[in-house]
Amino acid sequence: MQHKAFSKLTLFLLLCPVLSFADSERGVLIREAGLYINPDVNSQKIATAGRGREVAIFEKSHDWVKVFAQVDQEQDVTGWILAKGVILTSTPNGDRILFGAAAAAEDEASRAHARRGAAQDAMRMYARMAEYFPNSPLAAEALYRAGDIRWQIEYTDIMTLPSAKEQDPDVRPKIDEEIMRQVMKKYPRTRWADLAAYHLLDNKVCGDWQAQPKCPEKETELYENYVKDHPQSPKAAEALYNAAWRQSALIEIYKTEDQAARSTAAAGKATALAKRVAAEYPDSDWASKALALQYKIEQNIPTYGSEKD
Repeated sequence: MQHKAFSKLTLFLLLCPVLSFADSERGVLIREAGLYINPDVNSQKIATAGRGREVAIFEKSHDWVKVFAQVDQEQDVTGWILAKGVILTSTPNGDRILFGAAAAAEDEASRAHARRGAAQDAMRMYARMAEYFPNSPLAAEALYRAGDIRWQIEYTDIMTLPSAKEQDPDVRPKIDEEIMRQVMKKYPRTRWADLAAYHLLDNKVCGDWQAQPKCPEKETELYENYVKDHPQSPKAAEALYNAAWRQSALIEIYKTEDQAARSTAAAGKATALAKRVAAEYPDSDWASKALALQYKIEQNIPTYGSEKD
């Protein structure tokens, strides 16, 4: 989504007879900016560029700059804007300012009656911050946060589709993994890469299990492998608990299929995984949840199905 915007802006400037993209100074807006025909607020206003939108600057006049700006996904406009609120790579503390503006928009998006488009504004500003300031200590987190917001938006949309309730995860549309994979590639062995990898599991888990063992069996392995590959991840305790819970669900699923031995084995594995959560991540909330899960298993309290407690 972001790269499509880059390509249109690049194409325009490469074709421009007096200026190339390489010659232009680029900036990112942290405020809504009105675009005017002339450098005067009394002249005709032709459009408004939102927060996180990139502009290419090719003329300056006092407190104004003439820019080429992407107003939305379908509209690109040339006009004059007030120079304030444009973050350049040369702006002192530009990385922190841009990151802070993104964080403020993200916080706003989480509130009741949030400003429309606040989440998308945050996503764009985080992504631009990582692009403009790749050497910033905040770059990895910014890129992850951009991907996280986009992931949440797509996940919410996809989960409303009828296909999301199908057993096979390949039936429903996939959440775009591009940004998460960028985080993993650019910042390997960081907490942000670990978190990005955890998101990818959403594309692999089933919808409705339909009370069959195939999905919880497969998902147990997915979560166990995640913990094996990312033992220091902030999501490791949660992943291990998810594996334990799926094994606890299999206790009841196997019983319905008259597979007593497999049910007993699932109880043993679920208990072992729950004990690992409590032992390896004792300070997490997941440790307490794992102890509760272990107790239910020991007391023969179902955790899945119509008899679920």
